[in-house]
Amino acid sequence: MIPFESPFGANIAIFVASAIAVWFAGSHLARYADAIAERTGIGREFLGIIMLGGVTSLPELAVATSATLQGTPLLSISDVLGSAAINVVILAIADAYIGRGALTSIQGSPGVMLQGVLGIVLMAMVAGSYVAGDSLILGIGAWSWLMLLVYLGSIALLANSRAGTAWSASKYKPYEATEEDAEQAERHALHTLIWRSVAAGAVILVAGFLLARSGESLAQQTGLGTGFFGMVFLGFSTSLPEVSTVLSAMRLRRYEMAISDVFGTNLFNVTIIVLVDALSPGEPVLSEAGAITSFGALMALVLTALYLIGMLERRDRTILRMGYDSVAVIVAYFGGVAVLYGLR
Repeated sequence: MIPFESPFGANIAIFVASAIAVWFAGSHLARYADAIAERTGIGREFLGIIMLGGVTSLPELAVATSATLQGTPLLSISDVLGSAAINVVILAIADAYIGRGALTSIQGSPGVMLQGVLGIVLMAMVAGSYVAGDSLILGIGAWSWLMLLVYLGSIALLANSRAGTAWSASKYKPYEATEEDAEQAERHALHTLIWRSVAAGAVILVAGFLLARSGESLAQQTGLGTGFFGMVFLGFSTSLPEVSTVLSAMRLRRYEMAISDVFGTNLFNVTIIVLVDALSPGEPVLSEAGAITSFGALMALVLTALYLIGMLERRDRTILRMGYDSVAVIVAYFGGVAVLYGLR
């Protein structure tokens, strides 16, 4: 991707302004999604994966399209995987934000855990492609086709899942709508909420694209490697919508929606690799991915698994206002970044 030909200071200004726009749009998007869920009866978990997960993935989608057309598809893949890892770290930030107990002790939705498991399956497939190699089928790598099929199957499974009626976690009580929720839902017509959501998504798409482009220029001006930059800095910049929507959902006490946003985004983000593969000429892009890409997928996989362990254990013990699992996620993430720096 060709960076902005702007001075260092100008790139900083673009980066900060874009971050503010993404934050503002993301915080409003979470409120719109909650109101739509209330008016339509659509489950907040499913809306989290479809609406929040899809819309907050727009920056990664913009970066993937632009970078691939510019001849740097591996940068797109690094961004997707780096964002997936950082998205899980966002849950640790949200855990510290609520501060009343471990996040995983007050959220035990089976549907959310199912999303996390499906995300682990897709991340494992990305890492597996590096070990097993890849081959073209109708112009796209075989692993990309398989990931697309698994993603579509995951959406169908989540839409028809009976996990919530099959069992429930001990002491877990799903959020029940209040009179205030009903009044909030009636305040705006459904079509108004939908159009406002579309507008917020458009802001996230444009601002996220500018955020990523200016962020790449800043990274190149500081001399960081493309692979490491894509995993860490570009991944962070395109994850800002998730920071905004997750914290907004937490303020609304929509814990299932917050976690579903992260897991749903990660599910959708992996399928962006399929688009990159389709747009990139020549050999399958995953066959050209190196150790840093494979390790990035494994890092996101492990971080997700740590939160799933916390949801199953449900230990309400905290350190620095965070659950033990959140602390483990932060430690594992920065340890992984150190390994990525060594692999660059």
